This record gives sequence, structure tokens and C-alpha cells, in this order.
Amino acid sequence: MFLRKLSTVCLALALAVGVTACSPEVGSEAWCKQMSDKPSGDWSTNEATDYAKHCVFK
Repeated sequence: MFLRKLSTVCLALALAVGVTACSPEVGSEAWCKQMSDKPSGDWSTNEATDYAKHCVFK
């Protein structure tokens, strides 16, 4: 039972690291491009603030 829980936690951590490692750094040209392609209605408040700060008001 313990090994099953441990392997589940390890798998979840590996997936989380894998997903975050693929996204571009906030403020980079790639990130700005990715955000401009994403519908603005899907942006979080933090994403909108970062976009304005890094991509609009450079």
C-alpha cells in the first residue's frame, strides 16, 4: 500500500515538472507570442498584468 502511494506521488511530481518545464519564461518573446495567440478571455489576472508589463510597456 505504501509503495503504491509513493509511486503515485512520484508520478504526479514528474508530470508537474514536465508540464512546467515546457512553458516559456514569463516576459520572453515566446511567452508574449503564446499569450497573444491565447484568447484574452482565457487569461488569468496575473497573466494579463504580466502581459501588459512585459509585452506592451517594454
